[in-house]
Amino acid sequence: MQETPVAPVSAAPTLIYKLFSIVERLDPARMFPQAQPLEVELGSGDGSFIVNYAKLHPEHNFLAVERLLGRLRKVDRKARRAGLTNLSGLRIESAYLLEYLLPPASVTAMHIYFPDPWPKRKHRKNRLINDRFTQLARAALVLGGVVYLRTDDRDYFEQMTLAFATNLAFRLVETPEELSNVVTDFERNFHARGVGTLRAAYSRAE
Repeated sequence: MQETPVAPVSAAPTLIYKLFSIVERLDPARMFPQAQPLEVELGSGDGSFIVNYAKLHPEHNFLAVERLLGRLRKVDRKARRAGLTNLSGLRIESAYLLEYLLPPASVTAMHIYFPDPWPKRKHRKNRLINDRFTQLARAALVLGGVVYLRTDDRDYFEQMTLAFATNLAFRLVETPEELSNVVTDFERNFHARGVGTLRAAYSRAE
């Protein structure tokens, strides 16, 4: 008796983008079905911010960047359940992406919310936001593009704001109320315990 051929089972759909190279710059046209302004979240956690914000702005594309695969898979599941086509995930270190993979002048907005504060003095060199970060952010942003920052750590916040204040390519701007209202689960838990959010935003002015 001849067996009926069985069609191969296709992989489950995913919004997680597979890198073809870690030395060539990304091509956003290969990551999204439609060419639109690009926003990037460095350290997306469980996706509670970027998925909800991408829902509000279908006219923009969003890249969720996360080092931990388990977290990125959560982002992927949430985005697919929401039916999003304007969101893609990438598993990579944020600092590496910023320095080596983002094309120059390709990003409209950059979101960095509650990055690891590395509170011990000897570990502060590991913090993502520093003088070098502002130089790399300027290269990746379009003119007028904005970096949005949030943290609960006052010491880190002072370091963030000093780094951007001393880079003359940036100017301090207001965070839109609509954006402030889209909170992460992490942030929501902090607010429930009475811990406030420290926010700042900087626009590339030159």
